[in-house]
Amino acid sequence: MEITMETFLFDFDNTLADSGETSIMAVQKVFADAHKPVPSREMIFSDMGLPIETSFPVWAGLDSQDIFLQQMYAEFRAYYSEIEGANTRLFPGIQAALEGLKNNGHKLYVVSSKSSGPLARNLDNLGIGQYFTDLVGSDLVENFKPAPDGILQLVEKYRLNKEQAVMVGDAIFDLQMGHAAGVKTAGAGWGAFDLEALKAQKPTYLLDEPAQLLEIK
Repeated sequence: MEITMETFLFDFDNTLADSGETSIMAVQKVFADAHKPVPSREMIFSDMGLPIETSFPVWAGLDSQDIFLQQMYAEFRAYYSEIEGANTRLFPGIQAALEGLKNNGHKLYVVSSKSSGPLARNLDNLGIGQYFTDLVGSDLVENFKPAPDGILQLVEKYRLNKEQAVMVGDAIFDLQMGHAAGVKTAGAGWGAFDLEALKAQKPTYLLDEPAQLLEIK
């Protein structure tokens, strides 16, 4: 069987896994402990998809180089790791879709705003790490999403054909990254906080459920 779409690049949070509550709980605790105004659920969801190194300085009203932010980052990651097991779940149909794509000969990668260590841990804990050839976390790129660095790094390393690659994500930043990298894009409607905003990015594909990944040609 001839494969037209060779490569699938996935975001993690709210694309592969329903992790929104984990992020909200961790962010709000860290900001409360730091005696900073606590971001609302809506604020956190709207910026989900960006690394904390981008969102925290804005929410905290601090310069990005402020040393206090380093402490907040460390506390966020520590608390997140404590609660992720009880609050992070695969979306229904994700594992079957990944297995189907892999069995059909597609190459799968993850490009996330998480650091690569926690990202690999999450994939393994959820039982899907074996489907992916490689991953790129926020600690491995010079420029964060929506810059195309993560995708372009994989394109160069594995000699991927950008015309036969698609970036799958729930957030506008994922689609913007895909557009900037010159690959096709797929909106993961099942995890999107703002579906209309996702549609406005004009993705190549707009999906309602993970099973539709298998229909991408």
